[in-house]
Amino acid sequence: MSANPYPVGLWLAGLRVVVVGGGAVATRRVPALLDAGGDVLLVSPELTPALRAHVDAGRLRWVPRRFVSADLDGAWLVQVAVDDPAAAAEVSSAAAERQVFCVRADDRRAATAWTPAVTRYGPVTVAVLGGGDPRRAVAVRDAIRTLLHERKGPLSAEPVEQGLPVDTQRPVDTQPGRIGRGGQVALVGAGPGDPELITLKGWRLLTEADVVVADRLVPGLLLDELRSGVELVDASKIPYGPSRAQEEINQILVDRARAGAFVVRLKGGDPYVFGRGGEELLACAAAGVPVTVVPGVTSSIAAPAAAGIPVTHRAVAHEFTVVSGHVAPDSPDSLVRWDALAGLRGTLVILMGLKTLPAITATLLAHGRPASTPAAVVQEATTGAQRIIRSTLGAVAADTASAGLRPPAVVVVGDVVAALGGLLDTVRD
Repeated sequence: MSANPYPVGLWLAGLRVVVVGGGAVATRRVPALLDAGGDVLLVSPELTPALRAHVDAGRLRWVPRRFVSADLDGAWLVQVAVDDPAAAAEVSSAAAERQVFCVRADDRRAATAWTPAVTRYGPVTVAVLGGGDPRRAVAVRDAIRTLLHERKGPLSAEPVEQGLPVDTQRPVDTQPGRIGRGGQVALVGAGPGDPELITLKGWRLLTEADVVVADRLVPGLLLDELRSGVELVDASKIPYGPSRAQEEINQILVDRARAGAFVVRLKGGDPYVFGRGGEELLACAAAGVPVTVVPGVTSSIAAPAAAGIPVTHRAVAHEFTVVSGHVAPDSPDSLVRWDALAGLRGTLVILMGLKTLPAITATLLAHGRPASTPAAVVQEATTGAQRIIRSTLGAVAADTASAGLRPPAVVVVGDVVAALGGLLDTVRD
């Protein structure tokens, strides 16, 4: 350990990467491996709901058992994300036999590779190693990230002839931690999927958090940039699958804040647009816990925009309505007046409506919305997995099933779907 680590960027596209463990550490590390194109094999008897969502979406393969040495056959890298020293040592031994670099979450001194503190700014990735001190690495990383996001001063992400100038006089806090926000909760909207679509305020509060309570729809790369020592609570809600009761989530927010932590409740999209942020605010208020609300970019607008569909357009639509489709129109639990929506001329945006889409379209048709009305479905908007199908109200349910689209997806109904002729279907930043 007296030698310095050799920094290197790994091209993992199509190469096998093994992750051992299915808990919070793996939840944080897997998104970056997937973003790098790694062929990820996850070995663990159990998974967090967020990791299960990756499995269900076909992004990685899962072996539901304990690790065996043969799991590393053909691997280029292994990430050990377990807190059992004996089990981790077994993986290290198998990796050494095969000359596979091994990252250890439990003991970096027993590892042959370290995971740096990372920040991303467009095509620029900054990775910082702190000589074995993760707090130092995170402090330097955060200082660089702040300069990059300021887009002015001594550091810029834009290429220059003489390289990237660095302000060596700028002081760096080498002891990050609680900074006076303890005992508070922030409800932060993380945006529709692209990690760069979180607001600057939301990102700043996330970097200051002691505890992060994250939804399934949160961009995974945001979790990869949390500072060392942050408690990550996976509060994923997989549609029609396992979920943590909202009351339990509320209690976690209150308990952690009362214990003196600064808690960020990180939610996909906007905290209040079908995000149950209001319930969490009420629970915190009842317990006397101060709350900050940071709005987020909601998928109800972002998904159509990413597909080249303006929810309003001059001489086409002067209104748009956003509804939840998680309850079928004929259910006594539905609060939506589908008959009234069928009579509107504007744009209808339906969230959480894939499972009930056949019933929704049938109801709209039955109440007079023409079958020829343009319709579209946008899956995983603003991410690399974005898919778009364009159809009509009469055929969109069948077309969606035939295409194999899966949640999260947004359904758009109205003439705006055809307003730009699909010109932006393949245009993304």
